[in-house]
Amino acid sequence: MGALLSLGQERRWRDFMVSRIDAPADARILDVASGTGLVARELVARTGARIVALDQSSEMLAAGAWRNEELGISDRIEQVIGRAEDLPFEDASFDALTFTYLLRYVEDPAAVLRELARVVRPGGPIASLEFCVPRDPLLRAGWRMFTRVGLPLLGATASPAWRDTGRFLGPNIEWFNHDYPLRRQAELWHRAGIRGLGGRVFTGGAGVVTWGTKA
Repeated sequence: MGALLSLGQERRWRDFMVSRIDAPADARILDVASGTGLVARELVARTGARIVALDQSSEMLAAGAWRNEELGISDRIEQVIGRAEDLPFEDASFDALTFTYLLRYVEDPAAVLRELARVVRPGGPIASLEFCVPRDPLLRAGWRMFTRVGLPLLGATASPAWRDTGRFLGPNIEWFNHDYPLRRQAELWHRAGIRGLGGRVFTGGAGVVTWGTKA
């Protein structure tokens, strides 16, 4: 669904987010909302570091475990069931952290960002990938038509569950970006103790990568 919503551009977005993580091979990196491990595997490929892939869904983690095994990198990726709101790790446990499509799904994004920053050592990089809404009126109109009509129809070709996911995503993304525009999101990162913020929008504003450094 992420590939559909990004019109096939999601891989490029992920590659850029991972490129924001400058970490040596002996680093320990936490990937939050890891899902099936797409980002975790790219982090291994780019850095050679040890990755802790955390997600609240055991089914999602299991779906990625076979791929890790197939690639021979299971020893580089430790899977942990957990929630971003209450990470089961001590302060400054990780050298870097990534998270993808997370803040739209939590009740208190500010608190979650503080919790994410808590487990990163001072000076460690943090980066995220999230969907966004195009600012240009014409692009935004096309994006809204696609998310309200096209995405549910495409999802329905797979299953009723994917159809419902398609119906949910557009309004959810638009709601989040209305209540938490990029400027406000940057303020939350800063208040969480993350400095040197950078951001880049992709595909006409449909996706955004944000990054910074733990103070």
